[in-house]
Amino acid sequence: MNIYLDNAATSRLDSRVLKAMLPYLENRFANASAIHYAGQDNNLALEKARAEIAANFKADTAGFVFTSGASEANNYILRGIMHSNREKGKHLVVSAIEHPSVLQTAKALVQEGFELDIVPVGSDGRVDLDKLKALVRKDTVLVSVMAVNNEIGSIQDLESISKIAHANGAYFHSDIVQAIPYLQLDFKKIDLDAASLSAHKFYGPKGIGLAYVKPGIKIETLITGGEQENGRRAGTYNLPAIIGLKEALKIAYRERTAYLKKVKVLRDYFWKRLQTEIPEVKLNGSLKHRTENNLNVRFGRIEGEAILIDLSSQGICVSTGSACSAHNLKSSSVLSAIGLADHDLNSNIRFSLGRFNTKKELDYAVSALKKTVTRLRAFTPVK
Repeated sequence: MNIYLDNAATSRLDSRVLKAMLPYLENRFANASAIHYAGQDNNLALEKARAEIAANFKADTAGFVFTSGASEANNYILRGIMHSNREKGKHLVVSAIEHPSVLQTAKALVQEGFELDIVPVGSDGRVDLDKLKALVRKDTVLVSVMAVNNEIGSIQDLESISKIAHANGAYFHSDIVQAIPYLQLDFKKIDLDAASLSAHKFYGPKGIGLAYVKPGIKIETLITGGEQENGRRAGTYNLPAIIGLKEALKIAYRERTAYLKKVKVLRDYFWKRLQTEIPEVKLNGSLKHRTENNLNVRFGRIEGEAILIDLSSQGICVSTGSACSAHNLKSSSVLSAIGLADHDLNSNIRFSLGRFNTKKELDYAVSALKKTVTRLRAFTPVK
């Protein structure tokens, strides 16, 4: 049996999304920037998709720029806003558990002369709001805190963070990649200035994402050389993928209630069995302030990589953390930030459930895990 429990890394393309994309891969292939009728027809489809996406978030259509994914969007927003707003200041604040595309970009900006503060989180993975208040200054340009953490599924209080940022005149950006469809995201209610996402996290195609920047905010051009995206990002529109993103987002929120119920039932069933049948397992982060699909579990006295490889040999796909750090076996900065001891940092597995998982798959996974843990603990010198 082949079982995929790594949906937070990427998800399977929904067949309905592929169906929506196919016409733009086959017959409707014209460049959406072309002046002829075929190009203009596709331009209408492009702008209709942008408008539907904007309506989902109750945001201004003009704020959305299509990108290759959230990593590009995060780079664009952090670099673009910091570079373009130097008259306000050079100070940036990000959380300790941001995705590498935010953390590494923020640290790179320090090398350019900008100032960075990293706000800590509690053991539940949520930003310490009092410490955030203390860090945000009058010369803070941008505060960036992800809506949902990719490793432990922790959900942030976006409205409170937004108020803290705006009280000091700073802009607020959130990486919302892992929040769809788990959170209802009303950009106007949150008072969100910038956001980023990738379609492949919610059953859409890879290679397409979005950067949202509220109209009126100064931001540097991402790619020069063309007039696409009102001159903000040059390059031929990836229309099939854009249509796929729009369709995946529409399905995600249309079916949200049933989907959340399904993955929560599966997640809770799986966690109960793990606790009951495997000794020395602990949950990383909060179960209360967590998306319904996520379990990040610590298996005492075993290396997470060893568990991952052993499960993989049995046809089960899981991860030890962020997929963007999969080739780097350093300890997770997220787990360190929530206070795990050094000897526990490499003993963790992330299980992320999704639309296509079943109870039968989880039963098989539990059976495999019991064998894996028993075998690996027999070799460990740590008691």
